[in-house]
Amino acid sequence: MDTQELQRLKNKYDIIGNDPALNRSLEIAVKFAPTDLTVLVSGESGVGKENISRIIHQYSARRNGRFFAVNCGAIPEGTINSELIGHVKGAFTGATETRAGYFEEANGGTLFLDEIAELPLPSQALLLRVLQSGEYMKVGSTRVEHTDVRVVAATNVDLAYAVSRGRFREDLYYRLAAAQIRMPSLRDRKDDIYLLFRKFTSDFSEKYGMCKVSLTHDGIDMLRSYRWPGNIRQLMNFTQTVTALESQKITPTTGRIEIDAATLSAYMPVESGNLPAPLQGDGQGSGSSFSDSERQAVFKAILDLKRDVDMLKRELSSAREAAAPVQIPSGTPESTHAPWSGDLDPEDQAQEDIPSAPENLSWKRTEDDLIRRALEKYHGNRKLAAQELGMSERTLYRKLPPEFRNKK
Repeated sequence: MDTQELQRLKNKYDIIGNDPALNRSLEIAVKFAPTDLTVLVSGESGVGKENISRIIHQYSARRNGRFFAVNCGAIPEGTINSELIGHVKGAFTGATETRAGYFEEANGGTLFLDEIAELPLPSQALLLRVLQSGEYMKVGSTRVEHTDVRVVAATNVDLAYAVSRGRFREDLYYRLAAAQIRMPSLRDRKDDIYLLFRKFTSDFSEKYGMCKVSLTHDGIDMLRSYRWPGNIRQLMNFTQTVTALESQKITPTTGRIEIDAATLSAYMPVESGNLPAPLQGDGQGSGSSFSDSERQAVFKAILDLKRDVDMLKRELSSAREAAAPVQIPSGTPESTHAPWSGDLDPEDQAQEDIPSAPENLSWKRTEDDLIRRALEKYHGNRKLAAQELGMSERTLYRKLPPEFRNKK
């Protein structure tokens, strides 16, 4: 594909950039298009994978057929098969009529399956059969039907790693991986970042009659230095926000506003370690990624850990208050103690640290009364009473009022 033809392709699909990896991906898409190969488009979220599927469709013999884009991750697991292959009347509760699925609707055309890794394993088996033979049976039917559909799949995770974890069928992976197109991330296209910024601010400004925003050299450097984990989609939203807040209505004398790094820094996203980031593989099986369910499990574990730590802090605070030393009147001599050893319970050590001066009788009576109430509440169960009082069983035993010492 020569330079002019490549540029016409970019103009048609509103693709901005001159990065060699991007150009290579577009050229491969055009070469795959005339065939009926199933194509797997890989790359991070927001890099423009759907554009590749539309290019393949438009440059193929199926261009006059229908094109459907399906987000596999957005369809509930219980209905995904019905969405893909359809169902007959009465197949399940609520199936009041026979319905065609995407494979039937797209017959003779192209079906783009985005987030293919989110397909449940039973649906992966169904997809494999359709890819191999073009055959399927609607949910609730026993009649075999046929379809002639070109499938383009996309994923933002490492499918080879998903196979190794048992989350993706190995036979389906090899079926999809025969023809792959890898879309580069925006952080690997640094020379294209400012081109995209200019495109997005220009489109936004024209739509709302505002001045376009340009950046000084230090502003451009700041823009390029950020890693843009959300890729093109994130940059577009960022640019629109900056334009909306920093620009103004066009006047006869003002059509463009320039901002520097100091101004831009107020809008730059802050990368923090508050959330675990998904690990992206290199497409060769050496990487790994978290699925949505795994990320949720990590978040839950973090929250559970925080809850347990907070509970432990409260328990320790209660224990310290229960074991707090009696205030010694000024001038009362203090006792000396041996240092704590591993054979002594920490709570006992706290009690040993209490000066050996005569105890405040009023405080002692109050403590005995609390212990009696706790033991009566739990019918003499020392373990439950100790938990109620925020102390260990050893400490409770040592503090037992005389009438409870000989009771089991």
